[in-house]
Amino acid sequence: MIYPYRITVNSPLGKIVVQGSDTHIQYLKFAEAQCHKEVEPELVADSALSPRWGKGCQQQLEQYFAAEIDEFDLPIDPQGTEFQQRVWHSLCDITYGTFASYQELAMTVGNSSAVRAVASANARNPIWLIIPCHRVIGRDRALRGYAGGIERKAQLLQLEKHTLDAASAALINEKTKVID
Repeated sequence: MIYPYRITVNSPLGKIVVQGSDTHIQYLKFAEAQCHKEVEPELVADSALSPRWGKGCQQQLEQYFAAEIDEFDLPIDPQGTEFQQRVWHSLCDITYGTFASYQELAMTVGNSSAVRAVASANARNPIWLIIPCHRVIGRDRALRGYAGGIERKAQLLQLEKHTLDAASAALINEKTKVID
């Protein structure tokens, strides 16, 4: 999908690409993530005009990475199926400093046996960070997957004051557990 507006924001974890309409963010992912290359290979430059959300988005991302804010107040319009929308809405209820398992998220959307469907919808979240898919972990408290990379997921959780059982960043993997 091609979006009319695009900005990039530098962060401690890499460049973030944000795209959408003039009034709403519809896409936010780390530029180095594999899925970004598959979704938007033809867009290489930021928009000449700034969208209405551009300045606020850049400011709030900078504040988030400086641990100055713990929630975003930005206009979003994620595009997806009705089920994906329900999952993404539920993700927004997982607050800064907390996390939920895929099983808990499935129960929240009303189908405790839909763990794989919930995981799939979580993986297709088009607006990372604002819709906090990085806050979903395994029932056993293991990190599991993250389209932006498991190391980046660990860094985001650590930024949000979680402690991991890995002794160093080099040892982080999908089985690393959140211990707080």
